[in-house]
Amino acid sequence: MNTTPHDTPYYLPIGDEADIFRAAYECRLPVLLKGPTGCGKTRFVEYMAHSLMKEEKDGAPENLITVACHEDLTGSDLVGRYLIKGDETVWVDGPLTQAVRIGAVCYLDEIVEARKDTIVLIHPLTDHRRILPIDKKGEILDAHHDFLLVISYNPGYQSILKDLKHSTRQRFVTIEFTYPPRDKEAEIIAHESGLAFETALDLAKLGEKVRHLKASGLEEGVSTRLLIYAGQLIRRGVPARRACSVSVSRSLTDDLDSQRAIDEVINAIFP
Repeated sequence: MNTTPHDTPYYLPIGDEADIFRAAYECRLPVLLKGPTGCGKTRFVEYMAHSLMKEEKDGAPENLITVACHEDLTGSDLVGRYLIKGDETVWVDGPLTQAVRIGAVCYLDEIVEARKDTIVLIHPLTDHRRILPIDKKGEILDAHHDFLLVISYNPGYQSILKDLKHSTRQRFVTIEFTYPPRDKEAEIIAHESGLAFETALDLAKLGEKVRHLKASGLEEGVSTRLLIYAGQLIRRGVPARRACSVSVSRSLTDDLDSQRAIDEVINAIFP
């Protein structure tokens, strides 16, 4: 995903995360964003990349390259590969190499989903060397001065097989994210869905209460993203209870008891 000067992502700062990110960028320190699904990590990166572009690279055609990591992501997918075009073999840069060359922010979303041997490739970019070895070309690429590496992961999904090694974690400045307080979340929901603030506040209250159900066995709390979805459906005329059911309880879990518990909260807030 690339952003341009015409894209203005909406993001409501909750703490000092924007200041920390900007300071890290000025020092060219790699950044790790840690927090639950749907709490605004990706939107934050879009917002910061756009803000930095306006401040330092006004008019640049792109300054954010996003990679959604997955278990089949190979080093070649990130760095590049030789491809046959017509009668010749040509080298095609991968997204990480593109970012290193042009000085973009490269955002590796959910980094723990990638293969371990793929993650190791980023290590030379995260210390004083700031280099990217391209083994297939026998080339060592120095990172552009404006290049910044940003990764994210959800610690709630940690397991023995999917965890970020300390050798990787200790190369990054870490910014922790969580869900916004009720009034801030209501402001976000209202902005993104077009709902009146009062209804958005009810949705934020729903989110707060559903997250408390995690102690009762619910695997994960409801994301701000899902609350926005519910708000958008309500804005289009879907009854509030039904909008919350399809966007929250049915999306969060298949367990019938958990669904009923969430529905009880929905019915209490939207009588």
